[in-house]
Amino acid sequence: MGDGSIFIEIVIFAMIAAFLVYRLRSVLGRRSGEERQRPNPFAPPPAQGRVDLPDNVITLPDRGRAATWTPNPDEPRSVADGLVQIHGADPSFDEKHFLQGARAAFDTIVGAFARGDTATLRPLLADEVYDQFAAAIRQRAAAGERLETRIIKLKDADIIDARLDGRTAVVTIQFVSEQVNVVRDAAGQVIDGDPDRTDEVEDIWIFARNTRARDPNWMLTETRTPH
Repeated sequence: MGDGSIFIEIVIFAMIAAFLVYRLRSVLGRRSGEERQRPNPFAPPPAQGRVDLPDNVITLPDRGRAATWTPNPDEPRSVADGLVQIHGADPSFDEKHFLQGARAAFDTIVGAFARGDTATLRPLLADEVYDQFAAAIRQRAAAGERLETRIIKLKDADIIDARLDGRTAVVTIQFVSEQVNVVRDAAGQVIDGDPDRTDEVEDIWIFARNTRARDPNWMLTETRTPH
């Protein structure tokens, strides 16, 4: 009789343990896709308000050596015409939301470059641009150098060109910001820049997206400097 009672208690405890394990797995297993995905900077902002951009921005690689950009005289169409073409291919495209996303992407990309965060950069950059950024990060790390960059103000983010290239929407934005840029060596000594000087920096970024793709993200395909 005693052995039978012990056996029954073991069976009951085993059933309770199995139930608890099942409940634990059901709770831990519930993860939405948003928890595994990085935020999309080009998604429309929440209706209840906007998110202010952080104040840290870095100097991008090869800005001084990048090719200069000038409008193509063989393309007399206007920016408005290009935006209409893009909207025709992708009715979800909205210029206001795109610019908000581009400003957020600017901050995210330059911030990730400053931190050497290639995991964040990878899904936002086209292959060639990513390779350039990653090489600059590796070179900086090998030299033991550290960037200290502070954005005083992001003054402008203007669409200066827009077009539809086949299925690909291409939008060019000119960013104008006021920044303080300093590079320090491994000993902490300033080797480039001036911590007390503010510079106005102009960057031209080209974003592209396949309008037939399900992925709503735009990718940075090129960086340039104006004349």
